[in-house]
Amino acid sequence: MVPHLVTALKGPINELEQRILESTPVIERWFRLEWMEHTPPFYTSVDIRNAGFKLAPVDTNLFPAGWNHLTPEMLPLAVQAAMAAIEKICPEAKNLLLIPENSTDSFYLANLLQLQRIFYQAGLNVRLGSLSNDITATTTLELPGGETITLEPLVRSRRRLGLKNFDPCTIVLNTDLSAGVPGILEDLHEQYLLPPLHAGWATRRKSHHFKAYEEVAKRFGKLLGMDPWLITPMFNQCGKVDFGQAAGLDCLRSNTDALIGKIRRKYKEYGINEKPFVVIKADNGTGGMGIMTVRDAKDIDALSPAALARMATVQAGQPVSEVIIQEGVLTQERINSAVAEPVVSLMDRYVVGGYYRIHADRGVDENLNAPGSSFVPLAFEQSAQLPQPGMKPGASVPNRFYMYGVIGRLAMLAASYELEATDPDAEVYD
Repeated sequence: MVPHLVTALKGPINELEQRILESTPVIERWFRLEWMEHTPPFYTSVDIRNAGFKLAPVDTNLFPAGWNHLTPEMLPLAVQAAMAAIEKICPEAKNLLLIPENSTDSFYLANLLQLQRIFYQAGLNVRLGSLSNDITATTTLELPGGETITLEPLVRSRRRLGLKNFDPCTIVLNTDLSAGVPGILEDLHEQYLLPPLHAGWATRRKSHHFKAYEEVAKRFGKLLGMDPWLITPMFNQCGKVDFGQAAGLDCLRSNTDALIGKIRRKYKEYGINEKPFVVIKADNGTGGMGIMTVRDAKDIDALSPAALARMATVQAGQPVSEVIIQEGVLTQERINSAVAEPVVSLMDRYVVGGYYRIHADRGVDENLNAPGSSFVPLAFEQSAQLPQPGMKPGASVPNRFYMYGVIGRLAMLAASYELEATDPDAEVYD
């Protein structure tokens, strides 16, 4: 099932699709050259919004779950991408240790099972080591479909991390380190830890990512001769906010007002008859928490104590003190009557598939990564790298998905820039 666009694509987004399709060889060469200079994140997922007049990433996850939403047709691509990633990092790798979130949610466990399957088919012995203090012996969990997944307690020696009788060359994290970096993961200089610790939310900031994305989008816009705003969410940032004490809201109010003004001017430039809005998110945010939609800066003064409390903490109970104020991008895609947004899944530098996140109870201007959201696999297998030249813009599903794959790769490239700039063990890339 492919979501339909509520409004026919026209104007800027049609021109964008046409420009991207006409420039496919130029775009692919540009990406190839970029990946010669920069290392892609090990794996990534990118949330994208299609407003019908603008197409932009709104979130980039460096510890992606959701692998269980890929269709069987997508798995060969994922396996090949995993092979490519491992060959670059540790070509002699035999054992891979996967460290998950401390979650027994059945959807999350299904995601782990799928990841384990992908790495196994890429030629690796894969076992799961848990950070949870509750896992003190080998523990088998059953999934609703009757499949099982086995968690084991981690074993740390002076320089290495593994399991009992299992010494991995590579350790893959599927936990975003929201609560901080556990000491057991530090100083592992003899093993490859992917993604690196500074990719976790203990140190990562959304504002750093979108600053890198702005740079990437400007260069991409220049390459194609297009306005980078069509693929970029504008943003501001506030560094000292305390929602619990209602402190620092002046910064929030002034930056929100300024950003809404900038969006309004862009809407006027393109003749867009929509009301601008912003999405305020925790800068270290994760898990769909610490997020609110604002249409007028005055709304901030009217926030209820309950709304302030919802913004005060994110996953793992971490307090929010820094926020990003991001240009709101509408979604004009629907499955039946529910609003939908595509999530693109990437491994190494390759688009391997994706799925739609849908939420029947949310509006076109609200965050969909929230309780109640469900998922529909996105049929990328026929289209992610196979655009159909000559088709009328907006008429071809493969062309739409190819365009989403391009935006996903731009966000992944921005994540690469971001990780280079924030790497504590390397010089800043110039």
